[in-house]
Amino acid sequence: MSELKQRISDEMKAAMRAKQKDRLATIRMILAEIKRIEVDERITPDDARIVATLDKMQKQRRDSISQFEAADRNDLADIEQQELAVIKEFLPQALSEAELISIIDQAVTDSQAQSMQDMGKVMALVKPQVQGRADMGPISQLVKDRLTS
Repeated sequence: MSELKQRISDEMKAAMRAKQKDRLATIRMILAEIKRIEVDERITPDDARIVATLDKMQKQRRDSISQFEAADRNDLADIEQQELAVIKEFLPQALSEAELISIIDQAVTDSQAQSMQDMGKVMALVKPQVQGRADMGPISQLVKDRLTS
């Protein structure tokens, strides 16, 4: 069992003991998604795959929050916000903007990117380094800015 999955399982047990229903439901949802990957793909996901899954879940929650707020459904947005907070606990610490720029500059240098046509090469180098630690939307904008300057 991966270290991250073990940590999530331990947190589930702690939430059960503390009778934290909302937190427990979110952790069970995370473990169910990991179990789905194990069954569907017949693999034991490593920490990197679990982080990618958590990152996807985080993005889904952000999208739901913005849609619920646009529809003036703050009650549902609050639920998604609570789930997002629990999911974030298991993700690595977010990168600062200076760290992101450094990673992007290194990727541009490594891929010898010259123009916007090379954006795919740069993003392919950047994504594994920032997975779960930064939102890809702003990163893509930073890469565009870097390649057009």
